[in-house]
Amino acid sequence: MTSPTLISETCALAELLPAAPTLPGHYDLRGCLGEGGFGRVYEAWDSKLCRPVAIKCIKHSGADRAGADLIREARLGASLRHAAFVKVHAIEDDGCTQSIVMELVPGQTLRQTLAAGPVERAAALECTRQIAEAMRDAHACGLVHGDLKPSNMMLEPGGLIRILDFGLAHHLDVLATASLAPAALQGTIAYMAPERMLGAPLSPQSDVYALGLILYEMVCGARPFAALDGLALAAAQVQTSSDGWNYPADASAPLIALIRAMTARQPPLRLAGMTEVLERLAQLSAPPAQPGQLAPPARLRLAARTRHMLAGVFFVALLGAAGWAAAPYLASLAPSLAPFSEAVEMEQALAKLKLFDRPGSLDSAEQHFRRILVRHPDSAAAAAGLSLMYSQRYLSDRRDETWLQRANASAQRASELNAQLALAHIARAWVLDSQGKRDDALRAHAQGLRLDPTNFFAWYGQAAVLRRMHRYPEARARLAEAIARFPQERVFTDELGSVEYEQANYPAAERAFRRSIALQPDAVIAYANLNAALLRQNRDDEALQVLQQGLQIRPSAKLYTNLGNALFLRQDYVGAAAAFENTVSPTRGAPGEYLNWANLADTLNWIPGREKQARTAYDKARELLAPRLARAPNDVLLVSRMGLYAARTGAAAETAKLLPHAMSLAPNSPDVQFRAGLAYELLGQRDAALVAINNARSLGYPVKFIDAEPDLVALRRDERYRPD
Repeated sequence: MTSPTLISETCALAELLPAAPTLPGHYDLRGCLGEGGFGRVYEAWDSKLCRPVAIKCIKHSGADRAGADLIREARLGASLRHAAFVKVHAIEDDGCTQSIVMELVPGQTLRQTLAAGPVERAAALECTRQIAEAMRDAHACGLVHGDLKPSNMMLEPGGLIRILDFGLAHHLDVLATASLAPAALQGTIAYMAPERMLGAPLSPQSDVYALGLILYEMVCGARPFAALDGLALAAAQVQTSSDGWNYPADASAPLIALIRAMTARQPPLRLAGMTEVLERLAQLSAPPAQPGQLAPPARLRLAARTRHMLAGVFFVALLGAAGWAAAPYLASLAPSLAPFSEAVEMEQALAKLKLFDRPGSLDSAEQHFRRILVRHPDSAAAAAGLSLMYSQRYLSDRRDETWLQRANASAQRASELNAQLALAHIARAWVLDSQGKRDDALRAHAQGLRLDPTNFFAWYGQAAVLRRMHRYPEARARLAEAIARFPQERVFTDELGSVEYEQANYPAAERAFRRSIALQPDAVIAYANLNAALLRQNRDDEALQVLQQGLQIRPSAKLYTNLGNALFLRQDYVGAAAAFENTVSPTRGAPGEYLNWANLADTLNWIPGREKQARTAYDKARELLAPRLARAPNDVLLVSRMGLYAARTGAAAETAKLLPHAMSLAPNSPDVQFRAGLAYELLGQRDAALVAINNARSLGYPVKFIDAEPDLVALRRDERYRPD
């Protein structure tokens, strides 16, 4: 009898197992291939049958349930006859650990292939066809995979697809009607059908949805919401539709329609099974690729149509052979051979512009606008679009006066070229708003809407101007119309939340910001807004949790600002200073935003030895704020903040001029009253400070923010201070 082989002797990773399983000695273990949700897979040589094998062992050798699941997986795998499914050779049991011995498939996973980018279109369709054929057979046998994903697909060197891991597969129960508890859900969220996350049982349509996502990933190079995970990813898939996903510009309408049909959020709208998937694949114009085309190098070749066109050109010029030799060097010329369409470029640019807070969207929009202007320098629409892009850059983390100047120049050019173009008026309105000329901005937006009543940017800009003018009833009414007109656009819900927040209606603001996240889970501004609304309701732990969810998506000056505020309230001044330093970082924050410098200065005041740095930060804040205040001398936010910063730097005369003006502009604003009270206290005017701070408190300013301000310690001890 041959001696048993200990896995722990042949694989360093096996020391992580609770107990090292043993196998019959004719399995010569050669290393770990990987680790899945329920087990670890090893490569081995079967000396009896002289063949390589893969051996999957469960992680927890003492778990009866795990052993039963492994046996079930082996039996399910063995019951499948289609060549795409990995063959099961045997089950081994040493008394405490069970293992499946199966076929060792050469090649690499589809996930490894996708790491290099999109797959050639014909190859993607062929891959989808192979998987659909295999899963049609499985469904016919009453089996649903339940965890189709690129890492469970093995791509052989010859191009054949093999399907791995039936560990989550289930027999269909035609009588099943009950929903599943969340704890019973298994699978990978990124490829899980929305109804599954809501508790529905597995069905063939679950696999159809997963395969549709795999096809999308092969075509686009990344799955939808690739930056999200956990609850944020689940919310995105449950709340959004594949109709709104981004598709390559060269993707055909039938291909996009197929992906949408496979990934429809509602099962009744989704393709019913793999037979329908195969029928739709057969209808696509692209001919099936040969199996060899699915090998990893396929993506490096030109698409078939472009390759044939280039081959024809070179056949005429060089009688054939030289053309094929040169073809690889002409791949970079393929984009230039595509026909130019100003309408398509404009449509794509405006679509990117609507996603202004996503990384790279404004850059992409600018590229589209400039492609138009290179060919048509007198395009008023492209000039107006470029102005809107610059305005968004000015309002984003990249805030710099240069962007506003460029926005203004482009808007003027657009108006000069075509005074009847709605977009030209709308671009001008956004510039006027940033210049603080709010009445003029409203008139320009109104003119734009008269010419184009459905323009998204006019509706959004007009509502934002009304909010900034504190015309809240009008803003709320306008936003209600906008939300009815654009139900899937989260910016209007965000604006509504800001209207409620600025009026201290924090529960309503919270509801609006949560709806915004549901509409677009990867928009970090909504997480920052929700964090602020929760803080105002003294729900600090929830606020921090939301903040971390936003930071998991991507860093943002707004998120770091809120993090700094939260840490400051917890009296972690060193941590708060580090967060605020991120907000003024050129790479992670927005160094052109005055408020970031002011927040940093407020925090540095608490840290011994950093007072000089605090003064420098205040000076920087005033420097950045000055041009904005000059353009908008009646903007209460700017006036009140400049008054406070003047008090911080000892400019008493300037403070005395600015604070009364701010309080006359917004006498019922708790934030303005708080800033005024703090400024008066800094200047030694206790009576005026008490009046303003007590007013702020009665208007709803949170006591915890007053308690967290170090320069109000003496005032809080004054018997005239009313904390309740």
